[in-house]
Amino acid sequence: MIPAIIKNLNRGVNLLNSLDDQEYANNSTAPYYSSIGIHMRHILDVFQCIFDGIEKGQIDLSARQRNELAEVKVAMGLAYFDRIIALLNAIKEEDLDKIVEVKDDLGLGMVTANYTIAAALIQAHSHAIHHFASIGYIISQMGIKLPDGDFGYNPTTPRGDMIKN
Repeated sequence: MIPAIIKNLNRGVNLLNSLDDQEYANNSTAPYYSSIGIHMRHILDVFQCIFDGIEKGQIDLSARQRNELAEVKVAMGLAYFDRIIALLNAIKEEDLDKIVEVKDDLGLGMVTANYTIAAALIQAHSHAIHHFASIGYIISQMGIKLPDGDFGYNPTTPRGDMIKN
């Protein structure tokens, strides 16, 4: 599981390595006017929330750091990716089954549920793929090439060329 998550996050690293700060922070794409940097920072914030809560067994997904420099400076985004990937590499296989309390605001107030660390990481991974798809739209509107053909695609989603009518 950890290698798959890291492989996907490295797609983000590859994209950032091809951007300058202006492209990374550009928020001119309709309809949401969010930047690549905002999406990347948000993705990594969710992972950071997990790591912040593992020790105490309580993960608060609403307690995101929202480091604005990580939204506008490629170097800061890359450093954030490096930190999250290092934390992922440090997880022990036996810890993945540990039960933690996860809370988040789903729109009507805070909700708490028991997860395994593995389940929290799976959710964060799926969330990252979802945001990578949004980033894919932004970069296509900006005329930037996708870093690879799998960027933003969930492995379970059929590709257009694979769908039979």
